[in-house]
Amino acid sequence: MSEAGMAMDEPARLEVDRLLDDRGTRIIVCCGSGGVGKTTTAAALGVRAAERGRKAVVLTIDPARRLAQSMGIDSLDNTPRKVAGVGGDGGRRAGDGGNGDGGSDGDGRAPGELHAMMLDMKRTFDEIVEGHTDRERAEAILANPFYQSLSAGFAGTQEYMAMEKLGQLRARDDWDLIIVDTPPSRSALDFLDAPKRLGSFLDGKFIRVLMAPAKVGGRAGMKFLNVGMSLMTGTLSKLMGASLLKDVQTFVAAMDTMFGGFRTRADATFRLLQAPGTAFLVVAAPEPDALREAAYFVERLAAEQMPLAGLVLNRVHGSDADQLSAERALAAAENLEEGGIVDQESGKAGLRDDDRSTPDTGLDVGADTDAGTDADADVDEITAGLLRLHAERMQVIAREQRTRDRFTSLHPEVAVAEVAALPGDVHDLAGLRAIGERLAAGVPAGA
Repeated sequence: MSEAGMAMDEPARLEVDRLLDDRGTRIIVCCGSGGVGKTTTAAALGVRAAERGRKAVVLTIDPARRLAQSMGIDSLDNTPRKVAGVGGDGGRRAGDGGNGDGGSDGDGRAPGELHAMMLDMKRTFDEIVEGHTDRERAEAILANPFYQSLSAGFAGTQEYMAMEKLGQLRARDDWDLIIVDTPPSRSALDFLDAPKRLGSFLDGKFIRVLMAPAKVGGRAGMKFLNVGMSLMTGTLSKLMGASLLKDVQTFVAAMDTMFGGFRTRADATFRLLQAPGTAFLVVAAPEPDALREAAYFVERLAAEQMPLAGLVLNRVHGSDADQLSAERALAAAENLEEGGIVDQESGKAGLRDDDRSTPDTGLDVGADTDAGTDADADVDEITAGLLRLHAERMQVIAREQRTRDRFTSLHPEVAVAEVAALPGDVHDLAGLRAIGERLAAGVPAGA
């Protein structure tokens, strides 16, 4: 294929710095399946944005809590905490040497800041209750056993609360950029679906049915429930248990004034995600399952009319010796291991091996020949091993390239930034800066 043809097949490069520098971009959502590096990507974007003059906050929902370690914060909680050593707080502007004096950047922009927080799902739910009802009713709700189970682990609660917290941060207007690390869901699509599901549940027919007796009140309410819904109540009691059913009904009665607000806020946040100031970054690894999930998410974002900035392809392998193919490396390794051409003692090499006397003394040095041969064999063995490792790496690179090409052939409109695989995990700001630089470069370094 010609160079022109190859260039046409290459995906557009995702320009991360342009995205971060655009003051119209107020929210960046890092989404994708679990285990693809969303948390590291979100943190690296936050560091780079702050060092390019943005006042950024990173919201993470990572249960491993690696973000706090990387940013030098002892612990993250539901309150944004400033990250020391980033932006105007002793940091350096990405791409510059940085003076670290907290002054303006070389281009006149004020230095940025970075804050970080970790979603506390239950605390966020508690804040909603406390903020939308009186103190007495809030205490009753918070003490209700059904509420405690719902707020701690009901399916979709984490995703809903992540969106609730995003809405709270956006409403405060304390930051000009919010970066969201989405929950590690079983499916990337859960992030978009769960808030609506929970909002519909909390404002749905089932809840309204349970709320009806409380609205009618007293014995009339119980009569209504017993006469009109005796069959349903009996079934629910068997399925849920009488005690749990009572807890649910008490919870529903206490939450009566709040139910409409759940769906309203879920809808408002959904519209916020569709707004021009939001940019989605789909994060994936160059593996079939991860890119298949990424493709589903790209299609879903398009269907929901949500703005996609591009794909971040993490842990991409590369090599500075890619001119040596896997086939040639394997052939050379076999030559060394099986006494091939490179080991034959003939011609000048053979003469040198046979002629082992020195001109001055005439002493035979054949005694050293065995040692030299053993050393040569060791070198050959090591070299063959390295050639086989190189061949394996080139095979991995080829496999990742084919996987990426399948994705880009289906979605040629999606800009891509590739991030080279690192030898270990990122645990500090220097590592996050390195990731940010690779994100900005958009192509994997040969490593």
